[in-house]
Amino acid sequence: MLRSIIATAVLGIVFFLAQHFHFDFFLHRHIWYILAFFFGLSFFIHRLMEFGFRNKREKFVTFYISTIAGRIVLSLVFIALFLYNGLTDSLLFVINFFALYLFYTCFEIYGLYRNLRRD
Repeated sequence: MLRSIIATAVLGIVFFLAQHFHFDFFLHRHIWYILAFFFGLSFFIHRLMEFGFRNKREKFVTFYISTIAGRIVLSLVFIALFLYNGLTDSLLFVINFFALYLFYTCFEIYGLYRNLRRD
């Protein structure tokens, strides 16, 4: 979980500096909501994976598949809520969302791979 907090903090600093130095033409104005969503989702996934690693990892696959399905469903609901509320520049929002989606997915896979390789 600490790695996820650090990654989110680094992304937050990069986004803040981009806005401060006016390089935010590639960032949607709701980027902070997207980042908070992915941080919360990362926390949720981390907690579920802790349950999957218990009892000699007999339910690891079940919990991992459920986190994938949960991430997809929650992501679609998040995007739908913003689009329903009349989002301006929706293409940039979706691009920012899926860029962070891929970042956090790769980050999660790397973290799981490290945990599995260690054992």
